[in-house]
Amino acid sequence: INTNAHNPIIGNRSFGSSKERVIRQARAIMKGHHDAGILTSGKHFPGHGDTDQDSHKTLPTVDFSIERLNEIELAPYRTLIQEGLESVMVAHLNVPSITQKNLPTSLSRKVIQELLVKKLGFKGLIVTDALNMKGVSQYSGVDNIDLAAFLAGNDLLIISNDIPAGIQSIKEAFQKGMISEERLAHSVKKMLKAKYKVGLSEYQPISTENIFEELNTVFDEVLYNESISKALTLLKNDNNLLPLKKLPKMAHIPLGDDVSKSFEEQLSKYHSIPSLRGIIAKDVLQKTKKYDTLLISFHRSNANPWKASDFNSEQIKIIEKLAATKTVILDIFVKPYGLRKLEGIQGIDAILVSYQNSEVAQKRSVDALFGAQQVMGRLPVYVSSSFKEADGIDLSGGYRLGHSLPAEMGFDFNKLQAVDRLAQTAIDSMMTPGMQILVSRKGKIVYQKNFGYHTYKKKKAVRSNDLYDLASLTKILGTLPLVMQAYDRNKMSLDTTVSDLIPEWKESNKAGLTLREMLSHFSRLWPWIPFYKATLNSKGLPKNNLYREKRSDKFSLAVAKDLFLKSDFEEELYEQIKDSKLIDSLEYRYSDLPYYMIKKYFERTTQMDYDQLVFEKVHKPLGLKFMGYNPLKRIHSKFIIPSEIDSYFRHRTLHGYVHDMGAAMQNGVGGHAGLFGNSEEVAAIMQMYLQGGNYHGIQLIQPETISKFNTCSFCGQGNRRGIGFDKPQLEGLHQSTCGCVSDLSFGHSGYTGTFAWADPEKQIIVVILSNRTYPDNNFTFSKKNIRTRIQGLVYDALIN
Repeated sequence: INTNAHNPIIGNRSFGSSKERVIRQARAIMKGHHDAGILTSGKHFPGHGDTDQDSHKTLPTVDFSIERLNEIELAPYRTLIQEGLESVMVAHLNVPSITQKNLPTSLSRKVIQELLVKKLGFKGLIVTDALNMKGVSQYSGVDNIDLAAFLAGNDLLIISNDIPAGIQSIKEAFQKGMISEERLAHSVKKMLKAKYKVGLSEYQPISTENIFEELNTVFDEVLYNESISKALTLLKNDNNLLPLKKLPKMAHIPLGDDVSKSFEEQLSKYHSIPSLRGIIAKDVLQKTKKYDTLLISFHRSNANPWKASDFNSEQIKIIEKLAATKTVILDIFVKPYGLRKLEGIQGIDAILVSYQNSEVAQKRSVDALFGAQQVMGRLPVYVSSSFKEADGIDLSGGYRLGHSLPAEMGFDFNKLQAVDRLAQTAIDSMMTPGMQILVSRKGKIVYQKNFGYHTYKKKKAVRSNDLYDLASLTKILGTLPLVMQAYDRNKMSLDTTVSDLIPEWKESNKAGLTLREMLSHFSRLWPWIPFYKATLNSKGLPKNNLYREKRSDKFSLAVAKDLFLKSDFEEELYEQIKDSKLIDSLEYRYSDLPYYMIKKYFERTTQMDYDQLVFEKVHKPLGLKFMGYNPLKRIHSKFIIPSEIDSYFRHRTLHGYVHDMGAAMQNGVGGHAGLFGNSEEVAAIMQMYLQGGNYHGIQLIQPETISKFNTCSFCGQGNRRGIGFDKPQLEGLHQSTCGCVSDLSFGHSGYTGTFAWADPEKQIIVVILSNRTYPDNNFTFSKKNIRTRIQGLVYDALIN
């Protein structure tokens, strides 16, 4: 029980500073070892926790009364001995209250025979601490340390300074009658019993082939990840700074003498935060003057339990100066005693203890800072008056998508490799130049890979932040959230009609169509109208009276690079929709047209441009950095995937301009198409749906509203669709999914080769983005069901 924060040698070899915690944890690990057929040892008897000296170097004194020792130090031994502890290691300590002063406890009959054996009833193996340690080796009160240790009652003598001399001394003592046959047999039989207990009486040599894999299993990796995740401890969080929401001007300062690579790599997944290296106290304010918030991570080696964990004076000065003027988040990757030197420093806004400087700890800690990882740890030790045992602040997870090992979320990593193979086959077969594929479960990304290139020229490999034309995913990633929000505010209902949305259409044949019918694609609307065809001349080229190569007030709608449509054409486009005929028979017929009308409604009622409205009401609250319309206005073209070489309308490469013709003729902003994004941000919106409309710390949509829209209203008439969402196929009809998802699942696909699907039952999200339309409309990707086959492989890999 490490009750002394200045203890130089026990440190994180103890489970904590209270007997209750140590008993609980020690019992658990003892039982786990016993279940695995491994002997256990309790150390360092009678208690090495409240010393500030190292028994490797000297004989530490524990100057407590027997009452205190009984109450605190001996408590774990008393409990675990009763529950089958198999050995006890005796420390080299000076404990005057229970034995002769300055006699190491490891050589004391009173400590071993009277206290451990008689009073505590221990019958297992008694082991010395290493006999070469100065805490015992410098003792001059006996002729031979090894003999004295055996006479005191130890069965096993560890690391003698002189083994031959020790054996000779014990032999001579036996021959002289100082050691009886019974005493010798007592220790020998205990050792033979222990060997028998672990199967050494029928010893079988262990094959060393594949020994590393057998000793380092996926299960072990998962257990370690889970343990680190649950250990993370938040000790301070002024003004609810964490999890990080609005990202201010922030920089990262790594301190300490060990690596921070994994921490920085994980940071980059959430935000572009520069790391400032080589900072010194005298110029720290100058070097950080353009930053409002400083994230300081402290890294020291955890190669062994007694590695130093303290800040040095220079590091303390850096923290003090920054804390006085900046917002400071401190994340320490050392045992919690490193916090001692922070006592009294004012102005640190948040403190997270991550305990170990491992790759896993660094990654999970970053996840916690950004709200992708639950924080539930409690400080296991008393450090100072500001940092007490059991201190800790809870942070709920699910604030945003995090990262996890596949096995942690129940996936067989090897089976997931089948996804790699199918993706590469699609690319090698020239079904698409490249792909982004992401799989998450329970809010954790378990698979996120990029395949192929932007184009078949293979000049730019696909990367995670590259943006794809999302095509019809726009419907559920932009427009549908707006509709749901309006539904929550009683601005819309599922019985809202076209004439409610656009009053001037009250005399049209569409006036009575409801949102429920239209968003379920059960309203007799035509699938689409080829608006662009009427704008082409007899040679199939854009008419001169409708298009210009340079933007002007009269020609402002950018349909492609250096091609601008008449500014008032959108009015004509809506007239064509208004005047279009309805299909004669009522049946499921997928249509883009409702989303034109919905866009018109929102622009009129909010007096905002639709792209800005979607950003302000949906993407900005969710903390999305890349998703949006007309990406060239925000992002360099090298991060945008080309979608097509258009040979029928615009006659040029579509790179950063929407593929969908109707959306292009609305200046790239359609209710049905026009969004560009990457797989992670698509998954973020799908995760928002799975979390009942909650994400990034806000309730974007009410959970009951999502449930309402995720309902098939016309399944009885052979229509699988939800209200805005696609749903699993009905029996015998066209496959919208792999056929392996739950009925509660929902999603959408897009013409350019995109796919997003969420399954509330399994808590699985699958996102697939491709540009299968590049260089032209290659339908092989769709005909070969690449997207739904990938989804099927994901479910095949789910084993738990």
